[in-house]
Amino acid sequence: MTIKIVTDSGADLPAILAEELGITVVPIYLRFGEEVYRDRIDISADEFYQRLLHDPIHPNTTQPSPQDFASVYDRLSREADGIISIHISGKLSGTYNSALQGKKMVDNKCPIEVVDSQTLSIAVGLTVIQASKMVGSGMSLRQIMGELNSIIPNVHLLVLFDTLKYLVKGGRIGKAKALMGSVLNVKPLLTMMDGEFVPSGQVRTRSKGIDRLVDFVKNTKDIQDLAILHSTTPDEAQTLVERTSSAFPKEQTISARLGPGLGVHGGPGVLAVAIRGNNSRRV
Repeated sequence: MTIKIVTDSGADLPAILAEELGITVVPIYLRFGEEVYRDRIDISADEFYQRLLHDPIHPNTTQPSPQDFASVYDRLSREADGIISIHISGKLSGTYNSALQGKKMVDNKCPIEVVDSQTLSIAVGLTVIQASKMVGSGMSLRQIMGELNSIIPNVHLLVLFDTLKYLVKGGRIGKAKALMGSVLNVKPLLTMMDGEFVPSGQVRTRSKGIDRLVDFVKNTKDIQDLAILHSTTPDEAQTLVERTSSAFPKEQTISARLGPGLGVHGGPGVLAVAIRGNNSRRV
């Protein structure tokens, strides 16, 4: 049986890894006024962050259209016995619902399962990567879907923000509004719970925030997968890889970048860790 894996660019999967694993990535749209770009296709991360900092127009994002997903599903169904489409949290983006609508538009040439990952960015990526590995191991569509039900609750994300102003501008702050009264001189840490951002504390300095990320990794038992993500600070991300190597082998750690699709809401200076924990099946 041939099963194809689909995700959106909000999963922040490194392009080379997506290509190696045969994962199809549907891009989010980015808008600067009247200009529209496809995430990481028409605009690179470097170009985007330069514009985010210096362009007088603040960008916004639009989820892929149902037709975008329908076109991908139709193409893949010609060579697949099943499709699993895994997306960023439906509570923070319309991408999941757009994928569901796209599924309805396709003549059911093969079964299509659309999955809400309940999380964002490279945390979604870890779930997508694991799904691809399960495909490679010969598991059936039903078996993979059963495993995903146990994997998703055991993928955890902790994000250090330099500022929350971009989340506020984008209207994606969710339950983290509780931090808004005290963000002037602190570095907020957020995590995901039930598909939404929730506060996970705050620190006075960036270095202490990075310490919290390191502790988060070192205090997690039996890590199956680890990813380190940054938006504009690759040196800090590499240092984080080194500092967490006693808890998880650095040669197996995934290094990723917050792309334009989510960078609109995260802004510069984002640093994060994503962990797939110990209740997930080994492949």
